[in-house]
Amino acid sequence: MEVVILVYSNDRRVRADVRDALGTSLGGVDLTIREAATQAAVLTELDKGDIDCCIFDAEANPSGGLGLCKQVHDEYELCPPVMVLLAREADSWLAAWSRAESVQAYPIDPLTLPKQVEDLVFVEEPVPA
Repeated sequence: MEVVILVYSNDRRVRADVRDALGTSLGGVDLTIREAATQAAVLTELDKGDIDCCIFDAEANPSGGLGLCKQVHDEYELCPPVMVLLAREADSWLAAWSRAESVQAYPIDPLTLPKQVEDLVFVEEPVPA
């Protein structure tokens, strides 16, 4: 088994910080991190259908991660969970509008980021009554 995470930011340092914080495994499972620097690249990766979780930079330019999060939730029936990276805690209302499943504030915390991503990827299915 392998977990595939898609990281979107036009800033390569942000992508590197996320990659470094996540490492090479998640919950004891091998981790593959794919990077995208443009909105078009994100959509191309999502069209492949094998992404387990997305991490979008809200500060990305010219397409911000919040608008992109809303777009992919609107356009993909089987949209993977999305975490947005926010520079300002006050923008958490925008994350709710975008339907992001999780939020991480800058600077990226290498202790909390992997746990948040694990919680998004390894969701237990409800047991039927």
